[in-house]
Amino acid sequence: MKVAVVGLGAMGLEMATWLATKFEVVGYDIAPERMALGKERGVAEAASAKEACDGVDVALVAVRNREQLDNLLYGADGIAEVLKEGSAVLLTSTIGIAAVEEVAAQLKKQGIGLVDAPVSGGPARAGKGDLLVTVGAYEEEYNFALPVLDAMASTLVWVGKAPGKGQAMKTVNQLLCGIHIAAGAEALALAGKLGLDQEVALKALMSGAAESFMLGDRGPRAIQAYKGETAEVRSRLDIFVKDMGIVTDAAKSVGIAVPVAAAAEQEYLMGLANGQGAMDDSSVIHVIAPDTKK
Repeated sequence: MKVAVVGLGAMGLEMATWLATKFEVVGYDIAPERMALGKERGVAEAASAKEACDGVDVALVAVRNREQLDNLLYGADGIAEVLKEGSAVLLTSTIGIAAVEEVAAQLKKQGIGLVDAPVSGGPARAGKGDLLVTVGAYEEEYNFALPVLDAMASTLVWVGKAPGKGQAMKTVNQLLCGIHIAAGAEALALAGKLGLDQEVALKALMSGAAESFMLGDRGPRAIQAYKGETAEVRSRLDIFVKDMGIVTDAAKSVGIAVPVAAAAEQEYLMGLANGQGAMDDSSVIHVIAPDTKK
């Protein structure tokens, strides 16, 4: 099976690196430095997204939003033109339910399947094939992409037999993740203001009922940010502006209130307004404690 990975960002590069140990993988990214990193890790290079996807069985796409996906598929370097009939676009991004349903319908007219497979777990786990992958796809297309899905995931859940269902599950997932990051930042900011050693506080919290994956993962970087140090960017704050917007829009569409998620969304929006969009999402701690250094 020949696989293209388009989008060698924090997650895409790690997925491409891991998949290159299992399949013939060619990668493409608009940033030359990301292409260079891919080459160092054994991922074959392509001169364009279209060249990368020409004749492949599966095109794994890691983009930021619907606009990027539309441009990738149908723009000047649009890959839909070269994808062969019977191939599949494996979308790992979080772009929203309606967006995926619309794009899937467009691709189906060309005989191309869309496997809606948003991922969760972070770059370190992506580089080990240790992701949670929640899939919405028709049965034939799910089975076709299964070798790649199995390689990517330690936990693979087929949540629905249609594109869009993967996005629905990821929306629920991101509701919790977004709240947990913001709540962890609030807790660590409070610990700091109360004069506690934040590292000691984090260790204690991770040993009890308040423990969470997001607290353990983001906590150390939030403490760095609180102290005015530069934290590594593993997940940009503006990604959670997008994702929490998807969460609250989805909730509105079915008439359910999500007041805690809405409050967390406002914290990310405040961070964006403060110029923190390109910073790690743990920097939301600056919103809670604005007197800390940025």
